[in-house]
Amino acid sequence: MTELALPSRVDLLLRGGTVIDGSGAPRFLADVGVTAGAISFVGEAGRCEARQVLDVQGLVVAPGFIDSHAHDDRAVLADPGMQAKISQGVTTVINGNCGNSLAPFRKGTVPPLPLRDVAPQYQFDNFAAYLDQLQAHPASVNVASLVGHTSLRVCHVRDLGRPATQEEALAMRQAVQAALQAGALGLSTGTFYPPAAAATQEEIVAVGADLARYAGVYATHMRNEGDGVMEAIDESAAIAAALGVPLVVSHHKVMGAANFGRTVQTLDKLRLLSQTQKICQDCYPYTASSSLLRLERLQQCDDIIITSSRTMPDCAGARLSELAVRWNCSREEALGRVMPGTGMYFMMDEADVRRVLADPATIIGSDGISADSYPHPRLWGTFARVLGHYSRELGLFPLEVAVRKMTGATAMAFGLQGRGELRVGHAADITVFDAGSVIDRATYLAPTEPALGIEHVIVNGTAVWASGVPTGARPGHCLRRSDS
Repeated sequence: MTELALPSRVDLLLRGGTVIDGSGAPRFLADVGVTAGAISFVGEAGRCEARQVLDVQGLVVAPGFIDSHAHDDRAVLADPGMQAKISQGVTTVINGNCGNSLAPFRKGTVPPLPLRDVAPQYQFDNFAAYLDQLQAHPASVNVASLVGHTSLRVCHVRDLGRPATQEEALAMRQAVQAALQAGALGLSTGTFYPPAAAATQEEIVAVGADLARYAGVYATHMRNEGDGVMEAIDESAAIAAALGVPLVVSHHKVMGAANFGRTVQTLDKLRLLSQTQKICQDCYPYTASSSLLRLERLQQCDDIIITSSRTMPDCAGARLSELAVRWNCSREEALGRVMPGTGMYFMMDEADVRRVLADPATIIGSDGISADSYPHPRLWGTFARVLGHYSRELGLFPLEVAVRKMTGATAMAFGLQGRGELRVGHAADITVFDAGSVIDRATYLAPTEPALGIEHVIVNGTAVWASGVPTGARPGHCLRRSDS
């Protein structure tokens, strides 16, 4: 427990709660004081004066949750209330994942999914301009960002079906360096997807050559999460090792019935590699993924729920099997009609999900795509599901471990200084929840139902969620690598 001399007056006093501080340490009873947007006291407040007192007896007081894998690049500007996130206790989102970042964006180019259809007011020629816009127009949550390799390829590689030339790789490297100087947390890739699938290991190393100099991280949606998952892990680790930076394996899983159970091997492999380099993985608590619609995936899953379609937007929310019956055609033909777009794929095993979630090196990310007209329930339910279903109901790990996976461990993985733990001097990002009732309500049939049990959410000392409803406040900061 952290305790300094009791201040004579605080702006906000959370009185009588059970503190789980994000470090993994056992819970303890304490009052928490907030002054000027920072945590000023953790302990017994006694007669400390407070402008506002919040009685949180019987509730857990935790650091605000950090979504390690978000796709809210545009949402934080277009929908700054961010109710999908604050309603489940999230106070910080890390954007720019899977190789897709909103900046830099060359006007007139077609952005890769899942960004798509980016309006002119959300197009930024350089990364610094995007971060400046976030700072000038704050959201309800803090925003940190990676720069995406796929977005860079769209800007600088003339033929996306081949590896970058030396000249093109240099242009991308310079853009990465500029993004890092502006405050990007690191570089993300998504070599699974066609816009970046042609990129070689050598191209990525060349593009990210300045990462270590700026203490950046390398996050990747690996090239293969199915039959070739072990080789994809080797490639990802080799890239991070060559760059001399920490590796974050995005939404770690194994896909397809033939690969069920292989997380025993993949996690063993990651643990072995972590003996010589820094590695962690993020995970979402669902057996269905959400990604681009691709014909080859039909052989790996029983069904697909369409989450967005450029050609037939009214099909969002429909099952592919239902569309095939409606149109009297094969599933292949039905999928072709709704492409390009995104969908939910039911192609993971629950035992694998639990095994990855429970691994000590796993942090929590939603991978929710806010742009989808019919989103995956993970957008609204991820963090409450980990707390309620996996920790309380299944006992997969203690609540202290669950909280650390979505706070302190995430802040450490991405170098977010002064966040992730309830500690004096840290930013006052705080989530207060009922450990006995917190649970997700978003389902595949009703994906936008808000979670239960999240009582209060405070961002930089200001309440954005109070007694279960949004306050409308927008106190979020743009978190840059140098001053997060």
